[in-house]
Amino acid sequence: MKTIVIFGGTGFIGTNLAEHLINRGNDIYVVGRNKPRTYHGEFIQWNGHTSGDWHNKLPKPDVIINLVGKSVDCIKTPDNIDEILRSRCQSVILIRQWLDEINHSPELWLQMSTAHIYGDSSHILDDDCSIFGYGLAPYVGKQWENTFLEHLPTNTREIRMRTSFVLAKNGGALHDLKRIVKLGLGGKVGSGKQGISWIHIDDFCELVSLFINDRTCKGAYIISSPKPESNRLFMNALRTKLRYPIGLPSPAFLVKFGAKYIFKTDYTLALYGRYVYPSRLVDGGYRFKYNTLTDALKAC
Repeated sequence: MKTIVIFGGTGFIGTNLAEHLINRGNDIYVVGRNKPRTYHGEFIQWNGHTSGDWHNKLPKPDVIINLVGKSVDCIKTPDNIDEILRSRCQSVILIRQWLDEINHSPELWLQMSTAHIYGDSSHILDDDCSIFGYGLAPYVGKQWENTFLEHLPTNTREIRMRTSFVLAKNGGALHDLKRIVKLGLGGKVGSGKQGISWIHIDDFCELVSLFINDRTCKGAYIISSPKPESNRLFMNALRTKLRYPIGLPSPAFLVKFGAKYIFKTDYTLALYGRYVYPSRLVDGGYRFKYNTLTDALKAC
């Protein structure tokens, strides 16, 4: 049994992960702003920006999992951009300050990162790709990881999880995509050629367990299925799952309008994408529970 503290564990990824790790016999503490309705385990409140009483309510952990970060599903105003970056880096600094205060170095620190760090590319990029992309998302990803590495305690094993689009039936961006399909707009978005790299939440949770138990695992990993799909094929698979055989395509100008005025989000999330391949996981022998998009969507 491990004592595990999950920071930012109140979203759909964190709550699924907490339940998974509890079922594996671990002692779990979730730290976040507000306790999620679907989680009934140990919960410690913090504001994500400052130290406070939470310092005194947590045990010395064997493992830290940091999932903190403002959602990128928003319009990229200066304030939102600042919070996207600040929330990610500040949480790392606060956790390190707490560890220094209790004079403790955990066995392992699992740090959420993003597959967006590779930018938007029509080419398949794997773990050996040493060139990151250009733009806001790659910049945030690099600053996020650099801050983490700068504040990693000595002798603590580290994992950076460069995570793609996480599929689950109880949350995440898939919920909005289902709404779009049910409105009859489930055709290709823009050119339809942009990549959608994805992973099912069950595989995400299994990989976290793998990283905790296998001490040979360290460094950065692409957390994604080995079979990314184009936007056109992804939307077709989602329509099939929802039994909507017809979906009108969404041209770029319509996506930009709808993103700003209806969904209140960033149109680039739909019009751009990336194809990533988890070469370290595949070469290491990990067998994905959901190896195809069709199977993953059936479970969502």
